[in-house]
Amino acid sequence: MSHGHSHSGQCACCLEAAERGLAYGLYKKIDLEKLECLNESEEGSGKTVFRAWEERTDWSRFVESDDGEELLFNIPFTGNVKLKGIIISGEDSDAHPAEMRLFKNVPHMSFDDTGRKEDEVFNLNFDTTGELEYPTKVARFSNVSHLSIHISKNYGAEHTKIVYIGLKGEWSEARRHEVTICNYESAANPADHKLTQITPQSHFIS
Repeated sequence: MSHGHSHSGQCACCLEAAERGLAYGLYKKIDLEKLECLNESEEGSGKTVFRAWEERTDWSRFVESDDGEELLFNIPFTGNVKLKGIIISGEDSDAHPAEMRLFKNVPHMSFDDTGRKEDEVFNLNFDTTGELEYPTKVARFSNVSHLSIHISKNYGAEHTKIVYIGLKGEWSEARRHEVTICNYESAANPADHKLTQITPQSHFIS
């Protein structure tokens, strides 16, 4: 009897981990071929930190910054994402990231672009186990096709080292007809533009 009890306890624990693993399944919805990590010391290493939650403590896969402490991830998704949370872990040293700035829907950001106002910023605590979750302002990140993560500083080391980045949220397929509407609007844009320029002026004169 007691054996059965301990077994069910174990299952509940496994269940919780499985649920967390599922919640952090957004890495499967990243277009990895197009993912860019700027200032990575080893080419392609930035992609390796986006992986299953169960593999978050695999220390053989990490990204380290090359010149200075900054890193910039440009993450395109294969659809639209409602981003709910982020986990970011590193080693227990000054190389651990200290600040994370998020930008949504600015593809191919460069370090020059990081001067703009971020959509959200987090001060990061030391996390070596990939357990600490930073909940995002969901309303602000409810329709994300591209996410940029700017690691702006660490705890004082010359280089920043990240072992795992987990993304939690909901994914939905990008609707095809939205694309056609956008194309139509951009084609009609110059005419609209002239119109809006003329009307305010005539109002202004009268």
